[in-house]
Amino acid sequence: MKKSKLFKSGVIFIFLLTMLPALTLIAQKSKAAVELKITQIELGYPCPGIPFYHFKAEIELPQTSIIEVEAAVDGTVLRATDLRRDGDIENMNRPPLSERPPAGYGLSQDGTLYKNFSVVGWVRWQPGQDYKIRISVRLKKSVKAASDDVWISSEKTVKAPQGATVFGKEWKSYKSVIISETAGISRAKEPVEVLLAFYPDEAQQLFRDIRVVEVDPKTHKLTEVVSQVYDLQEYLKEDDLGPDKDGKLTRQVPLWVPTVTVRVAFLADVAAKSSRVFLVYYNNPDAKDKLYKTDLRVQGEAPGLQIDNDVFSVILHSNSGHLDQITLKSKPDLPFFHRLETNGAMHWNPDIYVPPRAWTHTADWKPPRNIKTVSGSVVAKSEVWDSMREVPEVDASVRYEFFPGMPYFFSSTCMRINETVNTLALRNSEMVFKRELITHAAWYDVVRDSVIVYDVTNMPDLTDLKMEADVPWIIFFNKEKGIGFAGIQISYANASIESPVRLLNPFFYITAGPWIYWARGLSHPFLSSNMQQVVPALKGNVFSEKWAYLVFETGKNGDLFAPVLDWQKRLTQPLRIQLVEEVDSRVSKTLQEVFMDKGKSGWEGRDTHK
Repeated sequence: MKKSKLFKSGVIFIFLLTMLPALTLIAQKSKAAVELKITQIELGYPCPGIPFYHFKAEIELPQTSIIEVEAAVDGTVLRATDLRRDGDIENMNRPPLSERPPAGYGLSQDGTLYKNFSVVGWVRWQPGQDYKIRISVRLKKSVKAASDDVWISSEKTVKAPQGATVFGKEWKSYKSVIISETAGISRAKEPVEVLLAFYPDEAQQLFRDIRVVEVDPKTHKLTEVVSQVYDLQEYLKEDDLGPDKDGKLTRQVPLWVPTVTVRVAFLADVAAKSSRVFLVYYNNPDAKDKLYKTDLRVQGEAPGLQIDNDVFSVILHSNSGHLDQITLKSKPDLPFFHRLETNGAMHWNPDIYVPPRAWTHTADWKPPRNIKTVSGSVVAKSEVWDSMREVPEVDASVRYEFFPGMPYFFSSTCMRINETVNTLALRNSEMVFKRELITHAAWYDVVRDSVIVYDVTNMPDLTDLKMEADVPWIIFFNKEKGIGFAGIQISYANASIESPVRLLNPFFYITAGPWIYWARGLSHPFLSSNMQQVVPALKGNVFSEKWAYLVFETGKNGDLFAPVLDWQKRLTQPLRIQLVEEVDSRVSKTLQEVFMDKGKSGWEGRDTHK
């Protein structure tokens, strides 16, 4: 009996030995059959369509399937990847159209069927180095993972391009900014600004270590550009994940994490009708301060600052911080100013008249209670805000922004009605000049669909020239001396919370006396036929606007204000900005929302019908 068992065991063992090569071959064929097929893989440079250093792999699945994808570079699993189906081909010279942020993975399950697609992931490769990229795909029968799902994968070694220019490895992180030009105007050293958010542990030295570089779309060369970091804000409180009063876990992942935000302004070159990638590098503890020199200069004591660039010099009023004088440097003997009535500034508004109290303007502050100044190589700002003198029921603000090499500056004003007041005048956007400095006014009249040029030298005192409230641009100029001052309207909004906005016949107008000025009448009974009737400015009303003010030499050959039309087109069609960031490894893989009321989320039992 024992001999018989031994004999049978021996036969089986010999059989297995003889079959081992065949079994190995079958196993190899089986493995090859389920290995992920990567038809092509390469490392790429930042471009508008994929604005970061990356790998891109073309994938062909053995069958159409719902999938999950995981990618690893040199053994480190990427927190997220981008999937693009063959039919999702986009123009790589333009910003990406579709994106799935981490919330998309956490809040929903992708029930899309995939067969041929590409996988894109962040890889900060170095020239000439090899990288092992492993891509794994989970083939699923439904959106939810199951025990019978099949994982297939493949690993490729890819060499980075030789001789490529890359930024210093000392900077551990970067964010991508895509700048797009849409007006058909090539931009040179155009100031742009982007708000960026950081984790606190990578934001210890943002003022010192941020560098902005542009990527040449053809050569991929990197060029550092002038930049400025300011307006740092911190929110360092952590979400409390501790148990509630019943001992139950509050939640699995935090709703928020401590965050540091800053503004980064820089000068961008972007060709007409094109997009360009700029990389913002940061997180270098050993970075040194770097000072960029431009022609933008700020001097004096706030609020009475003097701001200069190579085009003009601006003086702000020593009491109010409002525009007091502007001089075109090509015509230094022809400054624009006012200095006749009350505060004497050029820029007077916002203002409000609530009789029997005095007519009060923001230019009447002596000084405002709040003054803030920003000074740098890309942008200089003066910001003042306070309640209106003698009318504490109303708050207002005036903000100016100046840039290197530009013939314009921005002015943003806002007025908020905290308690209802009854007014004879509610105005904004007033610019006042000594009358002898101006010979003509011009503006585009939307009702007549034409440009109006008006000789104001013999204009009767206190006669009003009226136009629509949303007049796109308006100019005062001196025809004989060839110099002008223009206002280009960027935005204009009236809104309210507690009550609807009620405005009496809003309009824009010019009037003259010892001075000449333009202004917006929001509600202006004082200039109406029945000038003693009052109109309430209601609690919760907010009035805001933004203008670009331009000083210029008038054009030749009868085209007196061509520069204004050029700048109006440029400033009302600014460069477009799109931020693209890497998904940090610490980002949770699930996301919890806090709903106002208990109920369904809408995702329960969702049938994708695919």
